Parts: sequence; C-alpha cells; structure tokens
Amino acid sequence: MSFKDPGLGERLAGASTAKKATLEKFNRAKLAAEDPAALERRAKRTAVDQARKDRAVAREASRANAEEAERKSAIERDAQDLAAAATQRERETVEAAVRAERDAALDVGRKAARDARYAARKARK
Repeated sequence: MSFKDPGLGERLAGASTAKKATLEKFNRAKLAAEDPAALERRAKRTAVDQARKDRAVAREASRANAEEAERKSAIERDAQDLAAAATQRERETVEAAVRAERDAALDVGRKAARDARYAARKARK
C-alpha cells in the first residue's frame, strides 16, 4: 500500500510493535524500582519526608507553647492591672474620707468661731 493508506497487515504490525514497546517499558520500570540505587533513593526521600513532618510538628508545638505562654502572661497582666486599680480605688476612698473628716473639722471650727463672734456681739449690746 501507499504511505497515506496503510493496509491491514501494516496496521496490525504497528499495533503489535507498540504493545511490545509498552510492555518492555513497564518491565524496565519494574526492574528499575527493584534496583538497589532506586531503593536507596526512595529510602532517602522517605527519611527527608519524615524529617519535614517532624519539623512541622515541632514548629506547631512550639507555636502552641508560645501562644499558651502569651495567653498566661496576658491573664497575669490583667490580674495585676485589676489589683492595681483596686488599690488605687482604695487609696482614693481613704483620701476622700480623710478630706471629709478634715473639712468637717474645719466646718466645726468655723462654726465655733462664728458662734463666738455672734455671742460677743450679743454681749456688747
């Protein structure tokens, strides 16, 4: 037949050749997979993958520990702030009470002085 129109025999021969080439390729791949060098490469890849996974787990654990430490320190800071605020409120309350006592004492003194002046004025009349 011609180049553009292969006959049945040529097509069957081409298909048979393609099947043999494919089988040979798979057989070579199977032999290459059992090769000691290939096994060694696969073992190295497995070791590298496992090391990556271990590092990722360690990073995650480290990050979780850092977050927990930050959370604890934030709680401690909040507790200290609350304690400081309570102390400040107590101090302000005590100062207000002292001021009120002092003002009351001054008022009593002023009233006594005013009453004395009033009594003195009444006595003069």
